[in-house]
Amino acid sequence: MEVFLHFFCPGSARRLLSPCRFSAFTVSLPRMKTLKGIAASPGIASGRAFLYADDGLPEIPRYHIHAEDAPGELARLEAAFIQADAEISRLHERALMELGKEKAEIIAAHRMMLEDEEFRGQIRTRFEANHENIDWVVFDYCQELAQLLGVSSDPYLRERSADVADVSRRLLSALLPVKRVSLADLEETVILVAHDILPSELLAMRPGRVRGIVMDMGSRTSHTAILAQAFGIPAVLGLSFATREISGGDTVAVDGLAGEVAVNPAPRALAKYRAAAGRYQKHVDSLRSGRDLPAETKDGRRVALAANIEVPEEARGALEFGAEGIGLYRSEFLFLTPGQNAAEENQFRAYLRVVETMGSRPVTIRTVDVGGDKVNPGLHGVEEKNPLLGWRAVRFCFAAPEFFKTQLRAILRASARGKVRIMFPMISGVEELEQALVLLEEAKAECRKKKQPFDEEIEAGTMIEVPSAAMTADLLAKKSAFFSIGTNDLIQYSLAVDRGNERVSYLARPTHPAVLRLLKITIDAAHGSGIRAAMCGEFAGEVRAAPLLIGLGLDEFSMSGAQIPRVKRVIREAGAADCRDLAEKILAAGSPGAADALLDEWFLRHPGAETA
Repeated sequence: MEVFLHFFCPGSARRLLSPCRFSAFTVSLPRMKTLKGIAASPGIASGRAFLYADDGLPEIPRYHIHAEDAPGELARLEAAFIQADAEISRLHERALMELGKEKAEIIAAHRMMLEDEEFRGQIRTRFEANHENIDWVVFDYCQELAQLLGVSSDPYLRERSADVADVSRRLLSALLPVKRVSLADLEETVILVAHDILPSELLAMRPGRVRGIVMDMGSRTSHTAILAQAFGIPAVLGLSFATREISGGDTVAVDGLAGEVAVNPAPRALAKYRAAAGRYQKHVDSLRSGRDLPAETKDGRRVALAANIEVPEEARGALEFGAEGIGLYRSEFLFLTPGQNAAEENQFRAYLRVVETMGSRPVTIRTVDVGGDKVNPGLHGVEEKNPLLGWRAVRFCFAAPEFFKTQLRAILRASARGKVRIMFPMISGVEELEQALVLLEEAKAECRKKKQPFDEEIEAGTMIEVPSAAMTADLLAKKSAFFSIGTNDLIQYSLAVDRGNERVSYLARPTHPAVLRLLKITIDAAHGSGIRAAMCGEFAGEVRAAPLLIGLGLDEFSMSGAQIPRVKRVIREAGAADCRDLAEKILAAGSPGAADALLDEWFLRHPGAETA
């Protein structure tokens, strides 16, 4: 059973736990080719490829332990925990100095896992039950723990498995008689090519030695992507076979904007990449220079641009891109990160970090959305034939009211320190919203009883991501402080398209007339009741969607922080009246293709917006 624990280097599951080495540069005839992957960290860079490749050391042994040898095995385990903790502590100190507190939290989470008594206890329990060598027990247990997250179709959850891989690899390296190699050993400036790179490895590399990252594994939400962005390193991930297609010493150009990697480009093509890198840097400087400018159309229509975040460390980066608040703080990481207890105090501290980072800017926290394609070990272990239509989000929370109120109390307490808004996901009708609001009132009463301060006027809003919610938006608006449209699910449910199924995902087009009509109904219903209409789905961060959404009347766009400057540029080049005309034409167009053609025409008439 292949699980993410072994993504460190390509090869068989157990061989992957052996250390890796740097391959020697080899001489080969240049072969021009272009590889396509995921644009995970923006920028363009070129240089010589340096492979971080498998060393092919033996498998982890598995053997029986006699009772008299058990204390020695447990002593080995304790020594491995101490060694791993010392290594992670050093990395955490470096991250604090070079990246700041927010990015250092990635490594702090690893230390929390090492210190977690349940994690340690499970290893000891399995050892005592099976009487097998402790390094095998660690390996076997981490496989199972990894699989709980690795089977999810949610890329965020899959990538969180890297935390388990990182910690388990450190423990096994301490237990096994092997010598580990670090990226700190790099002596040249290179394009780093690897099957997978663990977060701690990136933190160990020498500053300035890596110009770009090319990786078989990974996604936009992986810790590798987050750290690459923090270091300002262009990265293309999810290439699957890059380590087979690229040899050490090849000339490689990494385009972290287009998600492309050019291997051994011709001199003229390489010159174009280098020129594009210079233009991109000037463009970034230009966009960031407008960080403090309002998101306002030429004829005075003002909208808010907020950021979507997964983990607290992303809040600082959102501010750097000019976010006016957090429009969607996904709280699931607190319940899905191995070794992290979702107790009220831990939740409160996590929410408070974001609130304090954002200052007076609003922070919208979505209550936990587990179930469906989000596997939650220990909380949501029920198999369902159709989980996306099953026991998830508020449906799960209503079945576990004390669990739900624990989160609500933590959010309420954080609201005493800043502008916090609560958002309920997967609401399908008025009765569900009323039930959520009743539980919120109970949580408020419990805070009052404990004399825990909170914002008595805290806003509670509804996430519109189910067609039934959009069609009854006029009723929901009477009981909501705001709406936030989750287009990812709304498109999926409206068009009967599983966006994770590559055979039909092409049908999930946000400009489909059915989707656009639901958006229009929702926004009009919000305005009819005097509340704001926001959008936190991916459609809000699409540059080419901005004039259409302005025309539909959207009040707040929430997106990945890096997209904010580009969307702002389009808004500032547009006119609200012109956008309304565009929206009316698109609503009457009748097909996604016709809608896209009208958007093409609009951008041709607004060349300043096209450069965003």
